[in-house]
Amino acid sequence: MLIRPATTDDADAIWAMLEPVFRAGETYAIPTDISREEALEYWMGGTHSAWVAVADIGVVGTGYLCPNHKGNADHICNAGFVTDPQTRGRGVAQGLLNHILAEARMAGYGAMQFNFVVSTNTGAIALWQRNGFEIVGTLPKAFRHPTEGKVDAHVMYQLL
Repeated sequence: MLIRPATTDDADAIWAMLEPVFRAGETYAIPTDISREEALEYWMGGTHSAWVAVADIGVVGTGYLCPNHKGNADHICNAGFVTDPQTRGRGVAQGLLNHILAEARMAGYGAMQFNFVVSTNTGAIALWQRNGFEIVGTLPKAFRHPTEGKVDAHVMYQLL
């Protein structure tokens, strides 16, 4: 698997992964009716640096890195990840996480913070915890899950 910076040529592949995740409304606090253009701007635009994971079958995952705060907290970063459902469980998210953590360290960030990890996203929580992230806070019933109702969201943090 190769991880490389995302380009505009990757937009269709990235959207193909983002759309079902955003439409499902189970893991990201993103409007479920977000447009393709808005989703790609969110993922790849502004202060976000985006990457794609590429395997022999094409783009199988994507992630971004961005500052989480400004000013005196600009040493804290944030990241987001989505993988192709057909390749889940094959190390794509782990590979992207390793790459983006290395990029964050090279960029001089002192910590990474996930602001809103939905408690029902147990696979992601387990992956983050295996890689040194801690739950530093829980927001009770902060997320309206489409099938589970109101569920908690966690703030997860790792010093780099």
